Amino acid sequence: MQEKEDRVKEATIAEINGPVVKVKQAYRLSMNEMVVIGEAKLLGEVIELYADRATVQVYEDTTGLKPGTLVHGQGLPLFVELGPGIIGHIFDGTQRPLSVMYKDSGPFIRKGQARAALDRDKAWPFKPKRNSGDTVSPGQVIGEVEETDHIVHQIMVPPNLNGRLTEIAAEGLYNVEQRVALLEDKNGESHEIKLYHRWPVRRIRPYQKRIAPSEPLFSGQRVIDFFFSLAKGGTAAIPGGFGTGKTITQHQLSKWADADIVVYIGCGERGNEMAGVLMDFPKLLDPRSGRPLIERTIFIANTSDMPVAAREASIYTGITIAEYYRDMGYDVALMADSTSRWAEALREISGRLEEMPAEEGFPAYLASRLAGFYERAGAVITHSGETGSVSVIGAVSPPGSDFSEPVTQHTKRYVSTFWALDKELASARYFPAINYLNSYSGYVESVAPWWNKKADVDWIALRSQALAILKEDARLMNIVKLIGEDALPDDQKVIYRGARLIKEDFLQQSAFDFIDTYSPPGKQVLMLQIILKFIERMKETVADHRVPVYRIMELPVLEEMERMKYTFKGDDLSPFKEILTRLEKQFDELVKREA
Repeated sequence: MQEKEDRVKEATIAEINGPVVKVKQAYRLSMNEMVVIGEAKLLGEVIELYADRATVQVYEDTTGLKPGTLVHGQGLPLFVELGPGIIGHIFDGTQRPLSVMYKDSGPFIRKGQARAALDRDKAWPFKPKRNSGDTVSPGQVIGEVEETDHIVHQIMVPPNLNGRLTEIAAEGLYNVEQRVALLEDKNGESHEIKLYHRWPVRRIRPYQKRIAPSEPLFSGQRVIDFFFSLAKGGTAAIPGGFGTGKTITQHQLSKWADADIVVYIGCGERGNEMAGVLMDFPKLLDPRSGRPLIERTIFIANTSDMPVAAREASIYTGITIAEYYRDMGYDVALMADSTSRWAEALREISGRLEEMPAEEGFPAYLASRLAGFYERAGAVITHSGETGSVSVIGAVSPPGSDFSEPVTQHTKRYVSTFWALDKELASARYFPAINYLNSYSGYVESVAPWWNKKADVDWIALRSQALAILKEDARLMNIVKLIGEDALPDDQKVIYRGARLIKEDFLQQSAFDFIDTYSPPGKQVLMLQIILKFIERMKETVADHRVPVYRIMELPVLEEMERMKYTFKGDDLSPFKEILTRLEKQFDELVKREA
C-alpha cells in the first residue's frame, strides 16, 4: 500500500504535444532541470513550472509515450562535459558523440540511447603545472594535456572552485575519470579535480575582463577582410536566401580563418551539408600547421530531421564549448548555420506551449535570446591571465531573401559586421555574393592599425577610395540599364569600367581554385593598388589627353590584371610589383602615341 502511495507522488506524464510534455506531481522538479522519461530514458529539460505541474521539452522523438509514464529528475541542468577529447569529434545538440554511437547502432540513433561525451577509457598524458600546497583560484591552470599535435589542452580549476591544492598527480597517463588534483576550499571541504568538468550550457563562463577587439579574424577572403572586416572576438551575420552561398562562405571561413579552433554548428540544416563538411575537413590541410583541418575543428550537428528541441539546445552547447577553449587562451571561431532554423525551433516549441506569438509567429523573447547568444562572443582576459576570444558568425536564412523579417532585423541589432548576400549576384554566378552596398563592418577603426602595420599602407584610405568608386558605379548602373553604356560620357565610362575591374578582379573569388581560394594580406593590398592605379591613370589619360576609353581597355596589362588572382599565390609579391611597373610604362607609351 505504501509503495502505491509513493508511486502516486512521483512525477508522471499528464499530456503530450509533440516534443512538449506536461508533467503532474512535479513537486521535486526545478526549473531547467534535466529529466529522464520512462523506461526508454528519453532526455528532457524542465522549461516551465506551475504549482504541481511542469512543462518539459524532450530532446528525442516522443512517439510511443503515454500519460502515466514516470518522469525522473536528474538534479542537474543541461550541461556539457569539458575536457580532452572534444576536438575532431561530432556531437549532437545534447553532446552525444555521434561517431561513437554510429559504431554502436549504425546510422540511426535509438530512442533513449545515451553515451558519455568523452571517452572514459582513453588515457591522456598529464603534465602538472602546480605543486601541492599552492593556492589556486577559478580558471587557473594546474596542468596540461596534449590533445592534438598543435592544441595543448589546459586543465583548469573549475570556475566554481578555489582554495589550496592538497594533492596533485605526478606526470603520467590518466583517463578523464581519474583524479589529478585535490582542492581544499576555505570551509575545509575537499573537492576532486579530474581532467574534465561539467558546465551548464545556458550559463556564461566567467572571465576576468572583456577587452576591445583589435586584430582581424583574417580569412583570406578579399571582400570580407578588406571591406567588411570581422575582428577576433567580434560578431557577424551572413543573411541570404536559398542558394546565395551562406554555407560555402562559412566553410571558407572555417577552412582559412585565423583561429586556433573552429566550432561548427549545423543547426537544422540539410544532412548532406554536414556530410560534405565531414568528408572535406579530414582531407584539407591547415595552412598554418600543415595538419588535417579536422584536428582543430569541433562539430555540433542537429540536422533538419533531428528533434526540434535538441536543435534549440545545439546553439548553447556549441557556444559553451567555444568559451571553454577561449578560457585556455585560444582564439575560437564559431559558425552557426543557421540561426533562422534555431529561431524556427523556438517558434515551434513556443506554439506548443500556447504562448502569445509576436511578429510572424515567433515568440516575444526571440530578440532577447538572439542578444544573449551573440553577447557570449568577445575578446577577454581569462582568469588565468591569458588573452582569448570567441568570434561568432551566424548564418540567417530569411524566406525569399526578405531582410525585413524578424530574425534578420533582430540580428542586425546585435552584430557589428553584416555580410548581406545578394540573390541577383548569386544568380549571375558572382561569388562570394556579398552585396557591397548593403554590407557593413563596425570594426574598421579597430583593425586599421593591424592592416597599416601588416601591409605598410593607409588601409582606410585605400578601402574608402574603392568603396567610393563602387557607390558611384551603383548610381551609374541605373542609367546604363536605361540607355546603355555607350551613352555615358568618357569620365563616367572610366568609373563604370573601373568599378567592373574592382568587382570582377578583386571582389569575385573562387572557393574551388587552388590559388584564388585564399589571399594573404600583402596580395590583397597590391591587387587593389594595381586596380586603383589603373583607374587613376585611366581618369588622367581621358581627362588630360583625350584618349578614348576603348583604347585604354586594349592595353596588354589589363589581361595580366585579370589573371593575377589565379596566377600568383602571394607568397612572393614581386610579380604584382612588376605588373604595377608595366602598367605605368604602358600608359606612358599610350599617351605618347596619342599625343
